[in-house]
Amino acid sequence: MRLTPRVREILSWYSSDNPGVKANLARMLMHGTTAGSGRMVILPVDQGFEHGPARSFSPNPAGYDPRYHFELAIEAGCNAYAAPLGFLEAGAADFAGEMPTILKLNNHDSLHDEKDPLSSVTGSVGDALRLGCAAIGFTIYPGSSHAGIMYEQIRDLAEEAKAAGIAVVVWSYPRGSDVSKAGETGIDVVAYAAQIAAQLGAHVIKVKLPSEHIEQEEAKKAYVKHAIPVATLAERVRHVVQSSFDGRRIVIFSGGATKPNDEEVLNEARAIRDGGGFGSIIGRNSFQRKKPDAVKLLKNIMAIYTGETK
Repeated sequence: MRLTPRVREILSWYSSDNPGVKANLARMLMHGTTAGSGRMVILPVDQGFEHGPARSFSPNPAGYDPRYHFELAIEAGCNAYAAPLGFLEAGAADFAGEMPTILKLNNHDSLHDEKDPLSSVTGSVGDALRLGCAAIGFTIYPGSSHAGIMYEQIRDLAEEAKAAGIAVVVWSYPRGSDVSKAGETGIDVVAYAAQIAAQLGAHVIKVKLPSEHIEQEEAKKAYVKHAIPVATLAERVRHVVQSSFDGRRIVIFSGGATKPNDEEVLNEARAIRDGGGFGSIIGRNSFQRKKPDAVKLLKNIMAIYTGETK
């Protein structure tokens, strides 16, 4: 399949990257139900490591099996599937070539849930190459007292990945003892987190959907003085995308905790679309459902992004 004009435009934003990186970005952008549209829906399953198996998989016990998530991503037509080393190793051979994969290179467990988190590096660029991954994934926690360590880690890993022709996806989640709970999703903090990820060289940036809350007093002055519109979710998404090099970096938004009904998830997708976001990364809201229900939800989200439904 030839690249669409939209995908060619997106690839042009990464002019410093080698053909390998661009090919792997194209591999994700041209795969699945939203192929060629410039929109992305990714299935991430790092929750077993991050939150524990019972919290993650007991709502849908099929999810204890790593192969289930490959199958779900394939059947739903996702652009990529992201997971830690063990889950990818458990299915990479069986599903080789069927789904672009993203190796999550660092993870954090909840057995010691410190106020200033620092994830452990649990995989390598070599592992990503061995498993045929299109990209590496890495979480940073802006606001943590350990943020500088994570910035230096991803700088080194990104250099290695790019040299090997692999794309870089950064989960940028503000968290730390100096950031309030409301501030973790405050519009100023989320926009700042997206800017940090872009400055660190991410090709794809993953952030949480922002609230109307403004955490920093100095930032609040700027939002008021320059009348930055943040009243609606679509406006806040637009500002986060603007903060990511004026939309010249791919920004996708987390689905977050399980929602009580589908319409809430679909309304978030509509706001992401209307705000110029590039798509969603939907974990618990998909794999914690029975597969037919999960596939239906993911397909409905994709239909919103491709314009098939409003």
